[in-house]
Amino acid sequence: MNLVEKLPTLPDSGLAALRENAARLEQSGTPAQQDAAAQLIPAIEAELEARRQAKSARLREAAAARRRAAPPKPKRATGAKASKTAVAAAS
Repeated sequence: MNLVEKLPTLPDSGLAALRENAARLEQSGTPAQQDAAAQLIPAIEAELEARRQAKSARLREAAAARRRAAPPKPKRATGAKASKTAVAAAS
C-alpha cells in the first residue's frame, strides 16, 4: 500500500503534518523528494477537501434535523388584542 492509498486512514492531524512536510520538501528537498512531494500534494489536498465537504454536509444535516425536531414556535397575537394582552401582562 503506497502513501496515497493510506491518506483516507490518516487522522486530520496526521494529514495536516504530512501536507506541511510535503510542502517543505517540495521547496527544499532533494530532487527525488521534490518530485515525490509534488505528486503527493494534490492527493493530500483532494483528501482534505473531501473531508471539508463531508463535515459541511454532516453539519447541514444535523442543523436540519434539529429544525425538524424542534417544537413549533407559538404564534404571537397581533392587532388590538395583542396590545391589550401586553398591557394586562405588564400591570
